[in-house]
Amino acid sequence: MIRLGSNSPTRALILKNFGIDFIQNGGDFDEDSIKTTNPKSFCYEATLGKFKELYKKYGVEDMPLLVADSVVTCEGKLLRKAKDYDDAKAMLELQSGNKTSVITCMIYKSKEKEVIDLSITTYQFSEFNKEDMEEYLNSGECFGKAGAIMVEGFCKPYIKSVNGYESTAMGLCVEKLKIFL
Repeated sequence: MIRLGSNSPTRALILKNFGIDFIQNGGDFDEDSIKTTNPKSFCYEATLGKFKELYKKYGVEDMPLLVADSVVTCEGKLLRKAKDYDDAKAMLELQSGNKTSVITCMIYKSKEKEVIDLSITTYQFSEFNKEDMEEYLNSGECFGKAGAIMVEGFCKPYIKSVNGYESTAMGLCVEKLKIFL
């Protein structure tokens, strides 16, 4: 049994699908306090901030703690969660027909082990169909997702190539985590 320090339903689903027992206790770390715009640095700092908050609250005596965060980058730009429709649309237009990377950082700590991992999965997308994109934007599914992308949903038919784990792109590199459980 581990403690998932995240409010993400997608991260919870990943753990469930891989048969990992967990309880979910997210925090309220303020990612807006992070000043860097470097995607890798931002992702690490957000994960570390969340980890410190939840470690202070729960520790690891009762059960190991797992915290993760993801960001998207395209053309070197940091793409976080969309603030509104126009922000999501701009992110998707940037990624359409472009190479896009999802960066996921995780920190896992038990009484015996501490693991910090930064994983990257890169997609080459074909051009997004404008009507499909508008339908996706109007559905609201793009909100709450880094870069407004959903590789297991909207983006799936547009993937020309992929380098890395799909779980990383969904928010938690479970293949690496399982080694330490």
